[in-house]
Amino acid sequence: MRILVTGGAGFIGSHLCELLLAEGGEVVCLDNFFTGRKENILHLMDDKRFELIRHDVIEPILLEVDQIYNLACPASPVHYQYNPVKTVKTSVMGMINMLGMAKRVKARILQASTSEVYGDPLIHPQTEDYFGNVNPIGLRSCYDEGKRVAETLMMDYHRQNGVDTRIVRIFNTYGERMLENDGRVVSNFVVQALRGEDLTIYGDGTQTRSFCYVSDLVDGLIKLMNAEADDIHQPVNIGNPSEFTMNELAEAVGRTSGKEINVRYLPLPADDPKQRRPDISRAQQLLNWNPRVPLDEGLKKTVDYFAARL
Repeated sequence: MRILVTGGAGFIGSHLCELLLAEGGEVVCLDNFFTGRKENILHLMDDKRFELIRHDVIEPILLEVDQIYNLACPASPVHYQYNPVKTVKTSVMGMINMLGMAKRVKARILQASTSEVYGDPLIHPQTEDYFGNVNPIGLRSCYDEGKRVAETLMMDYHRQNGVDTRIVRIFNTYGERMLENDGRVVSNFVVQALRGEDLTIYGDGTQTRSFCYVSDLVDGLIKLMNAEADDIHQPVNIGNPSEFTMNELAEAVGRTSGKEINVRYLPLPADDPKQRRPDISRAQQLLNWNPRVPLDEGLKKTVDYFAARL
Protein backbone atom coordinates (compact mmCIF):
# COMPACT_ATOMS: atom_id res chain seq x y z
CA MET A 1 0.00 0.00 0.00
CA ARG A 2 1.44 3.37 -1.07
CA ILE A 3 0.09 6.10 1.19
CA LEU A 4 0.32 9.90 0.88
CA VAL A 5 0.18 11.98 4.08
CA THR A 6 -0.12 15.73 3.42
CA GLY A 7 1.03 17.77 6.41
CA GLY A 8 3.06 14.68 7.28
CA ALA A 9 5.81 16.58 9.12
CA GLY A 10 3.32 18.21 11.46
CA PHE A 11 2.32 17.25 14.99
CA ILE A 12 -0.36 14.68 14.07
CA GLY A 13 1.00 13.89 10.59
CA SER A 14 4.39 12.73 11.86
CA HIS A 15 2.78 10.31 14.35
CA LEU A 16 0.58 9.02 11.52
CA CYS A 17 3.57 8.48 9.18
CA GLU A 18 5.32 6.57 11.97
CA LEU A 19 2.40 4.20 12.59
CA LEU A 20 1.72 3.62 8.87
CA LEU A 21 5.38 2.61 8.39
CA ALA A 22 5.19 0.35 11.45
CA GLU A 23 2.18 -1.37 9.87
CA GLY A 24 4.14 -2.07 6.67
CA GLY A 25 3.01 0.75 4.38
CA GLU A 26 5.02 2.82 1.91
CA VAL A 27 4.64 6.43 3.02
CA VAL A 28 5.01 9.62 0.98
CA CYS A 29 5.13 12.60 3.36
CA LEU A 30 4.25 15.95 1.77
CA ASP A 31 4.72 19.21 3.70
CA ASN A 32 5.48 22.89 3.04
CA PHE A 33 6.97 23.28 6.56
CA PHE A 34 4.83 26.25 7.62
CA THR A 35 3.98 24.55 10.92
CA GLY A 36 5.58 21.15 10.21
CA ARG A 37 9.17 20.45 11.30
CA LYS A 38 11.84 18.26 9.71
CA GLU A 39 12.93 17.06 13.13
CA ASN A 40 9.48 15.45 13.59
CA ILE A 41 10.26 12.97 10.80
CA LEU A 42 14.07 12.89 10.88
CA HIS A 43 14.04 9.47 12.55
CA LEU A 44 12.02 8.07 9.61
CA MET A 45 14.38 9.26 6.86
CA ASP A 46 16.53 6.09 6.84
CA ASP A 47 13.50 3.90 6.18
CA LYS A 48 13.49 2.89 2.49
CA ARG A 49 9.68 2.94 2.51
CA PHE A 50 9.57 6.61 3.54
CA GLU A 51 9.77 9.51 1.10
CA LEU A 52 9.65 13.26 1.83
CA ILE A 53 8.41 15.89 -0.66
CA ARG A 54 8.51 19.61 0.11
CA HIS A 55 5.35 20.92 -1.54
CA ASP A 56 2.34 23.14 -0.89
CA VAL A 57 -1.04 21.47 -1.49
CA ILE A 58 -2.35 24.73 -2.99
CA GLU A 59 -0.28 23.78 -6.08
CA PRO A 60 -1.30 20.66 -8.06
CA ILE A 61 0.94 17.59 -7.83
CA LEU A 62 0.92 14.27 -9.69
CA LEU A 63 1.55 11.15 -7.61
CA GLU A 64 0.52 7.49 -7.84
CA VAL A 65 -0.85 6.39 -4.45
CA ASP A 66 -3.49 4.05 -3.01
CA GLN A 67 -4.56 6.18 -0.04
CA ILE A 68 -4.41 9.89 0.81
CA TYR A 69 -4.58 11.34 4.32
CA ASN A 70 -5.13 15.09 3.82
CA LEU A 71 -3.89 16.74 7.03
CA ALA A 72 -2.33 19.83 5.45
CA CYS A 73 -3.55 23.00 7.20
CA PRO A 74 -2.39 25.02 10.22
CA ALA A 75 -4.68 24.02 13.09
CA SER A 76 -4.14 26.51 15.89
CA PRO A 77 -5.55 30.08 15.92
CA VAL A 78 -2.07 31.67 16.16
CA HIS A 79 -1.04 30.03 12.89
CA TYR A 80 -4.26 29.93 10.90
CA GLN A 81 -5.02 33.61 11.64
CA TYR A 82 -1.46 34.64 10.64
CA ASN A 83 -2.46 34.47 6.96
CA PRO A 84 -6.22 33.80 6.84
CA VAL A 85 -6.46 33.94 3.02
CA LYS A 86 -3.75 31.29 2.74
CA THR A 87 -5.59 29.17 5.35
CA VAL A 88 -8.78 29.21 3.25
CA LYS A 89 -6.76 28.37 0.12
CA THR A 90 -5.10 25.44 1.88
CA SER A 91 -8.45 23.99 2.93
CA VAL A 92 -10.30 24.62 -0.33
CA MET A 93 -7.75 24.56 -3.18
CA GLY A 94 -5.69 21.93 -1.37
CA MET A 95 -8.80 19.78 -1.05
CA ILE A 96 -9.65 20.21 -4.75
CA ASN A 97 -6.11 19.19 -5.73
CA MET A 98 -6.11 16.12 -3.47
CA LEU A 99 -9.60 15.06 -4.59
CA GLY A 100 -8.56 15.50 -8.23
CA MET A 101 -5.62 13.18 -7.59
CA ALA A 102 -7.81 10.66 -5.74
CA LYS A 103 -10.29 10.66 -8.64
CA ARG A 104 -7.56 10.20 -11.25
CA VAL A 105 -5.64 7.36 -9.56
CA LYS A 106 -8.71 5.85 -7.81
CA ALA A 107 -7.22 6.37 -4.34
CA ARG A 108 -9.22 6.38 -1.13
CA ILE A 109 -9.00 9.79 0.58
CA LEU A 110 -9.46 10.86 4.20
CA GLN A 111 -9.96 14.52 5.07
CA ALA A 112 -8.88 15.77 8.51
CA SER A 113 -11.79 18.03 9.35
CA THR A 114 -12.33 19.55 12.78
CA SER A 115 -14.72 20.03 15.67
CA GLU A 116 -14.53 23.73 14.71
CA VAL A 117 -17.22 23.00 12.09
CA TYR A 118 -19.62 23.00 15.08
CA GLY A 119 -18.58 26.57 16.00
CA ASP A 120 -19.81 27.68 19.43
CA PRO A 121 -22.24 24.76 19.74
CA LEU A 122 -25.84 25.10 20.88
CA ILE A 123 -26.15 21.34 21.51
CA HIS A 124 -23.95 19.34 23.86
CA PRO A 125 -22.25 16.92 23.33
CA GLN A 126 -21.84 17.38 19.58
CA THR A 127 -23.14 14.68 17.24
CA GLU A 128 -22.21 14.42 13.56
CA ASP A 129 -25.72 15.41 12.42
CA TYR A 130 -25.45 18.80 14.17
CA PHE A 131 -25.02 21.56 11.54
CA GLY A 132 -23.06 23.86 13.86
CA ASN A 133 -23.18 27.48 14.97
CA VAL A 134 -20.34 29.13 13.04
CA ASN A 135 -19.77 32.84 12.45
CA PRO A 136 -18.93 32.98 8.70
CA ILE A 137 -17.31 36.43 8.93
CA GLY A 138 -15.44 36.12 12.25
CA LEU A 139 -11.70 35.94 12.95
CA ARG A 140 -11.80 32.13 13.16
CA SER A 141 -13.91 31.64 10.03
CA CYS A 142 -10.91 31.21 7.71
CA TYR A 143 -10.36 27.87 9.45
CA ASP A 144 -13.94 26.92 10.39
CA GLU A 145 -15.49 27.70 7.02
CA GLY A 146 -12.48 26.42 5.07
CA LYS A 147 -12.93 23.02 6.71
CA ARG A 148 -16.69 23.11 6.15
CA VAL A 149 -16.16 23.75 2.41
CA ALA A 150 -13.59 20.91 2.36
CA GLU A 151 -16.29 18.58 3.74
CA THR A 152 -18.70 19.84 1.04
CA LEU A 153 -16.13 19.06 -1.67
CA MET A 154 -15.53 15.58 -0.24
CA MET A 155 -19.23 14.73 -0.34
CA ASP A 156 -19.71 16.23 -3.83
CA TYR A 157 -16.73 14.36 -5.30
CA HIS A 158 -18.09 11.17 -3.73
CA ARG A 159 -21.63 11.67 -5.07
CA GLN A 160 -20.67 13.05 -8.50
CA ASN A 161 -17.48 11.13 -9.28
CA GLY A 162 -17.64 8.08 -7.01
CA VAL A 163 -14.46 9.02 -5.12
CA ASP A 164 -13.98 6.81 -2.04
CA THR A 165 -13.98 9.40 0.76
CA ARG A 166 -13.68 9.50 4.56
CA ILE A 167 -14.25 12.59 6.76
CA VAL A 168 -12.97 12.75 10.33
CA ARG A 169 -13.88 15.59 12.68
CA ILE A 170 -10.92 15.88 15.05
CA PHE A 171 -11.46 17.23 18.56
CA ASN A 172 -8.68 18.79 20.70
CA THR A 173 -5.57 16.62 20.42
CA TYR A 174 -2.33 16.88 22.39
CA GLY A 175 0.98 15.07 22.83
CA GLU A 176 4.61 15.07 21.83
CA ARG A 177 5.70 17.19 18.83
CA MET A 178 3.23 20.01 19.45
CA LEU A 179 4.88 23.36 18.77
CA GLU A 180 5.91 25.43 21.81
CA ASN A 181 4.32 28.52 20.24
CA ASP A 182 1.27 26.60 19.10
CA GLY A 183 -1.24 28.79 20.90
CA ARG A 184 -3.32 25.72 21.84
CA VAL A 185 -4.23 25.40 25.47
CA VAL A 186 -2.30 22.24 26.43
CA SER A 187 1.01 23.41 24.93
CA ASN A 188 0.44 26.92 26.33
CA PHE A 189 -0.16 25.64 29.88
CA VAL A 190 2.69 23.11 29.84
CA VAL A 191 5.27 25.58 28.46
CA GLN A 192 4.16 28.33 30.87
CA ALA A 193 4.29 25.92 33.86
CA LEU A 194 7.77 24.65 32.94
CA ARG A 195 9.03 28.23 32.54
CA GLY A 196 7.58 29.24 35.92
CA GLU A 197 5.19 31.73 34.30
CA ASP A 198 1.55 32.42 35.12
CA LEU A 199 -0.88 30.18 33.24
CA THR A 200 -3.02 32.26 30.88
CA ILE A 201 -6.73 31.43 30.98
CA TYR A 202 -9.09 33.27 28.65
CA GLY A 203 -12.51 33.97 30.14
CA ASP A 204 -13.31 32.71 33.65
CA GLY A 205 -11.93 29.21 33.05
CA THR A 206 -15.32 27.47 33.13
CA GLN A 207 -15.34 26.84 29.37
CA THR A 208 -14.71 23.17 28.55
CA ARG A 209 -12.68 21.10 26.10
CA SER A 210 -12.14 17.37 25.60
CA PHE A 211 -8.53 16.28 25.15
CA CYS A 212 -7.51 13.27 23.06
CA TYR A 213 -3.94 11.93 23.23
CA VAL A 214 -2.28 11.80 19.81
CA SER A 215 -1.77 7.99 19.70
CA ASP A 216 -5.51 7.45 20.24
CA LEU A 217 -6.36 9.91 17.47
CA VAL A 218 -3.96 8.37 14.94
CA ASP A 219 -5.35 4.91 15.72
CA GLY A 220 -8.83 6.30 14.94
CA LEU A 221 -7.67 7.84 11.63
CA ILE A 222 -6.23 4.54 10.39
CA LYS A 223 -9.30 2.60 11.52
CA LEU A 224 -11.58 5.02 9.66
CA MET A 225 -9.47 4.93 6.49
CA ASN A 226 -9.64 1.14 6.36
CA ALA A 227 -13.24 0.65 7.49
CA GLU A 228 -16.01 -0.53 5.16
CA ALA A 229 -19.66 0.39 5.74
CA ASP A 230 -22.61 1.74 3.75
CA ASP A 231 -22.48 5.18 5.40
CA ILE A 232 -18.71 5.35 5.90
CA HIS A 233 -18.52 8.52 3.76
CA GLN A 234 -20.46 10.52 6.36
CA PRO A 235 -18.38 12.46 8.95
CA VAL A 236 -17.09 10.69 12.08
CA ASN A 237 -16.14 12.42 15.35
CA ILE A 238 -12.79 11.29 16.78
CA GLY A 239 -11.97 12.71 20.21
CA ASN A 240 -12.01 11.93 23.90
CA PRO A 241 -15.46 12.46 25.50
CA SER A 242 -13.90 13.20 28.92
CA GLU A 243 -14.62 16.90 29.43
CA PHE A 244 -12.53 19.33 31.50
CA THR A 245 -12.82 23.02 32.33
CA MET A 246 -9.77 25.20 31.68
CA ASN A 247 -9.40 25.58 35.46
CA GLU A 248 -9.31 21.78 35.87
CA LEU A 249 -6.76 21.47 33.07
CA ALA A 250 -4.54 24.09 34.76
CA GLU A 251 -4.66 22.06 38.00
CA ALA A 252 -3.80 18.85 36.11
CA VAL A 253 -0.79 20.52 34.43
CA GLY A 254 0.37 21.77 37.85
CA ARG A 255 0.11 18.23 39.30
CA THR A 256 1.90 16.62 36.37
CA SER A 257 4.71 19.18 36.08
CA GLY A 258 5.19 19.42 39.85
CA LYS A 259 5.08 23.21 39.60
CA GLU A 260 3.29 25.80 41.73
CA ILE A 261 0.54 27.20 39.51
CA ASN A 262 -0.59 30.82 39.34
CA VAL A 263 -3.35 31.75 36.91
CA ARG A 264 -3.87 35.01 35.01
CA TYR A 265 -7.35 35.56 33.56
CA LEU A 266 -7.72 37.47 30.28
CA PRO A 267 -10.81 38.33 28.16
CA LEU A 268 -12.27 35.50 26.05
CA PRO A 269 -11.42 35.91 22.32
CA ALA A 270 -14.25 36.47 19.83
CA ASP A 271 -16.19 33.33 18.79
CA ASP A 272 -14.26 31.13 21.23
CA PRO A 273 -16.52 28.10 21.92
CA LYS A 274 -17.82 27.76 25.51
CA GLN A 275 -18.18 23.97 25.36
CA ARG A 276 -16.64 21.23 23.26
CA ARG A 277 -17.22 17.52 23.73
CA PRO A 278 -17.65 14.82 21.09
CA ASP A 279 -20.39 12.25 20.95
CA ILE A 280 -18.32 9.26 19.72
CA SER A 281 -21.17 6.72 19.37
CA ARG A 282 -20.63 6.58 15.60
CA ALA A 283 -16.88 5.86 15.94
CA GLN A 284 -17.62 3.20 18.55
CA GLN A 285 -20.18 1.45 16.33
CA LEU A 286 -18.44 1.83 12.95
CA LEU A 287 -14.80 1.44 13.99
CA ASN A 288 -14.95 -0.19 17.42
CA TRP A 289 -12.79 2.77 18.49
CA ASN A 290 -12.44 4.19 21.99
CA PRO A 291 -9.71 6.45 23.41
CA ARG A 292 -7.45 4.56 25.82
CA VAL A 293 -5.03 7.16 27.24
CA PRO A 294 -6.37 9.13 30.25
CA LEU A 295 -5.49 12.83 30.59
CA ASP A 296 -2.96 12.41 33.42
CA GLU A 297 -1.01 9.74 31.51
CA GLY A 298 -0.98 11.74 28.25
CA LEU A 299 -0.03 14.94 30.08
CA LYS A 300 2.92 13.18 31.73
CA LYS A 301 4.35 12.24 28.30
CA THR A 302 3.66 15.75 26.96
CA VAL A 303 5.31 17.45 29.93
CA ASP A 304 8.38 15.17 29.61
CA TYR A 305 8.63 16.04 25.88
CA PHE A 306 8.46 19.81 26.46
CA ALA A 307 10.81 19.61 29.46
CA ALA A 308 13.43 17.95 27.21
CA ARG A 309 12.93 20.58 24.47
CA LEU A 310 12.99 23.61 26.76
